[in-house]
This record gives sequence, C-alpha cells and structure tokens, in this order.
Amino acid sequence: MAKEKRTSGQALPPLKKARVEEKARMKAKAEQRRPVVKTKTTTTKNESQALPQPKFSLRIKGSPRPGKGKGKEKEKTRVAGKEKRRRDDDDDEEDENDDEEDEDEDDSDDDEPNDAPVPVLKKPKTTMKPPQARVLPRSFKIVAGSYEKLLYGLEGTVSLSSSSSSPEYTFTLDPIFIFPAHVSCIKAVAASPEGGKWLATGSADEIVKVWDLRRRKEIGGLMHHEGSITHLVFPSRSHLLSASEDGTLCLFRARDWSVLRALKGHKGRVNCVAVHPTGKVALSVGKDKALRMWDLMRGRGSASTKLGKEGEIVRWSTDGSLFAVQTGSTIDLYTTVRHSFLHSNRN
Repeated sequence: MAKEKRTSGQALPPLKKARVEEKARMKAKAEQRRPVVKTKTTTTKNESQALPQPKFSLRIKGSPRPGKGKGKEKEKTRVAGKEKRRRDDDDDEEDENDDEEDEDEDDSDDDEPNDAPVPVLKKPKTTMKPPQARVLPRSFKIVAGSYEKLLYGLEGTVSLSSSSSSPEYTFTLDPIFIFPAHVSCIKAVAASPEGGKWLATGSADEIVKVWDLRRRKEIGGLMHHEGSITHLVFPSRSHLLSASEDGTLCLFRARDWSVLRALKGHKGRVNCVAVHPTGKVALSVGKDKALRMWDLMRGRGSASTKLGKEGEIVRWSTDGSLFAVQTGSTIDLYTTVRHSFLHSNRN
C-alpha cells in the first residue's frame, strides 16, 4: 500500500479510504484462489554455516610436505598386500602337495610285504686328525738384569734349514741395548704379556722402575717397598704385582701406576709369586715357610698353609689345575681339584 504523507492525528478522506479497502479485499481473494506450492528452501554455505578455521602447520626446510606421497604409499601398501596373499596361496598349495606326497608314500609302505629286508645303516668311519705341531715364533726379545746393575736387551730370530732329511732350527741373538738401570744389583725383571709395551725391573735399591719398550725410555720409579724387590709379574697388560723382602705384595695399575692394594701376610721375605692363568688368584712363598693364596679381585688373602720348609719358587700349570713348589732340592706338585699332594721329586 502506498503511504501518504499526513500529519499526526489527520484521517484519510472517505473516497481514498474506500479504494484502499477495496484493493485489500481483492488482494486477499487472489491469494486465496492461488494454489499452494511447497517449495524447499536451501540455504547457502555462506549464509547458514560458518567457514572452517584455517589450519597452520610448521614444516622444516627440506622435509616432505604433509600429505605428499600418500597416494604412492597407499599404492605400495596395496601391492604389498597382493604379494603377501599370493605367497600365502603358493605356500598353501605347496603344503597340500607335500601332504599328498606323504600320503602316497604311506600307502606305498603299506603295500610292501613285511618280509622285505631292512637295510643296515653303517656308521661312518671317523679318522682322528693328528695334533698340529706348534708353530714357533719367528722373532722374540729377551731382557735380563745382572748383579753389575746392567740391563741387557736382546732380539732373537728363528730360521729353519731347508734340508728335507733332518730340518734344524737356527737361533740368532742380536743385542738391542745395554745400560746401567739401577744403583744396585737387579733382582727381578718382568714384561707385560701379549706384546705389551711395559717393562718393570726391581733392584736391591728398593725401587721398581718402569720402562717403555717401544720408545726405549724410562717412565719412572715406584717406591712403595721398604726392602729389596724380590719378584715382579704382570697378571695382565694393565696390572703389575711386586714382592719384596719387607713381606708385602703391591698391586699397581698400569694406567697411572698407582697402588691399588698392599697385601700383607708373610712374616719375612717373599721369595716368589705366581698368578693363576685366570688372573683372579695368586700364590706366594716366603721365608716364613708358608704358602699363601691371595684373592686379587678383592685384594686380600684367602688361604694359607705351612710347608715345613722355605719355599723358593712357585709355578702354575698352563691350564691352572696344578701348581708346583720348590723347597731346596725338592719339587712338590699339588692339584687344585682335590687340594691334595700328588708327587714329590727329590734329587
């Protein structure tokens, strides 16, 4: 309807009012005659739904983009699944064929008569291989000390004669060094095993000197004993064990040459020390006529026994099952299995 400008409180003229009402009635009748059509109203995404928030992701330079290559991975997974199913089918067919062959063999065994001779299986002859001869080293070194305070170094070579009738070995010794190493007579010398570079010398001057064989120079002196050094031995390349007339044994660490343990137990001079092939225990004999066993892992004594005579030398066998003790002109052999005395050899 058209709006007309009028002041507040002013009424429409009667003619215009009748026209307006007539138009309203005609419009109402037209709407009643119009058929009702149901229409489905659709709302656009921009009108009804909110837009999704953008997602941000951090990607390091050089790394693959997210989502890139997913199609290839799916294709690889699909192909791998097909290959696996094909292999499983092939395995099932092989198992079925094996089962059929086993059934055929069983049927053929049942058809055979029971009087058929049974084959006798013979044991294969085993021939014992002769033990291989131990190959001697081509070269070796000898280091010895003397009462004249001198330390000798010799290098030896071994050669085999070419005569086929009776081969002979020829040994050649060449001097490497000779020099005064201590201010008193040298009583003990030891070299680190398995090609180690350390050499230790002990003297009546109560000092253990350490030498580097590769550089041929003195490393220093170990002054931890209050008596002449009587024996030196390397249980391993990393440790040194020394014995002295003061009745003690000292265990040194080769890394910094510090004293790990000072083993006390003998009453008097220690004559000799022998370390077990395992490096875990050691035996010692001394002037007190006692045989002592030491636990090198814990750094303390583990057992002792009286020999009745002063032991001069003690040695382990190569496998560690036996040890021998020399007392004067007698060598006694002991076993570690039953801790019993086996044999005594007297001259």
